[in-house]
Amino acid sequence: MKKLSERIVADERPLTNAEFLESYNTNMPEGYPHVSLQILQRFKDAHPALFKPASTWSLERHRKRMIEWLPQNI
Repeated sequence: MKKLSERIVADERPLTNAEFLESYNTNMPEGYPHVSLQILQRFKDAHPALFKPASTWSLERHRKRMIEWLPQNI
């Protein structure tokens, strides 16, 4: 079993578009809309403040926001 601290560190690490896309789509419940690179870019354009100072993704910072944003923007 993984320790809590290992999971937190993994959620905070910077991810590329492809890594975030894979992790997000793999861990979503069946029936929930999946994201594409185009949708990731639209989200990034809509929320530029979430990507400062780095322009990378993290599960900690972006997953919940994406879940809330996606249904109204697909």
